[in-house]
Amino acid sequence: MRHSRANRKLGRPTNERLALLKNQVTNLFLHGKIITTQQKAKETKRAAEKTLPAALKNDLEAKRGVRRIVNDKVAFKKVFEEYAPKYKDRKGGYLRIVKLPPRRGDGAEMAVLSFVEVE
Repeated sequence: MRHSRANRKLGRPTNERLALLKNQVTNLFLHGKIITTQQKAKETKRAAEKTLPAALKNDLEAKRGVRRIVNDKVAFKKVFEEYAPKYKDRKGGYLRIVKLPPRRGDGAEMAVLSFVEVE
């Protein structure tokens, strides 16, 4: 069985999957970390790590691109005022995934998605 990034559909139609990822990325920027399933964490990490390099440019085009993904005013402001300056000297790897024990009830593999600390 092949595992490619393009095939991770999370059991949802396209519009629901995109809405889920946008909400996950928004909550990640709002709170600094989120607890979710491993598969959702991997996809959210992928989307969020594309957002930060765009935010580093800090021009109108970058703001419009980030606005397409981050759908909350407070989170949008945090991207440019808190996270972009914090990671300006970093080329990538802004986020980490830490595995958690399986979720009670359905046994889904859980994970914490959080920002790495910068010296």
